[in-house]
Amino acid sequence: MLKERRQAAETVAEALFAAEKAIDAAIASTATLAALMPASRQAANLSALIGQDALMSAVNTMQALATAREGIVTTHKHLTVAQHDIGLSALTFDDTDGFGQAPEKPKGMAKSHRRLTVAA
Repeated sequence: MLKERRQAAETVAEALFAAEKAIDAAIASTATLAALMPASRQAANLSALIGQDALMSAVNTMQALATAREGIVTTHKHLTVAQHDIGLSALTFDDTDGFGQAPEKPKGMAKSHRRLTVAA
């Protein structure tokens, strides 16, 4: 039973980390694009009217990606609680936040004295 729970948790964790990485990569790529458009327009000595709609679309995409990132971070926090609930709170995955801290629990979730060392 413990082996199956651990395997399920590892499978979910791998998918979570992949989703977090993909969202961060999309944010970085879109930010590069958004920064490149006005710089390229200026380098080509074009009017500010050129590409304005495209720039706004990229900025709106950045907003949507930031919202998606917020959602996946909340998902991560909820999964940390679920990990505790199924008795795997001592299990550490290979994911790290660079500070060695577990993510905070979502608002409204009960605090636990146990700490899980996983983060985005």
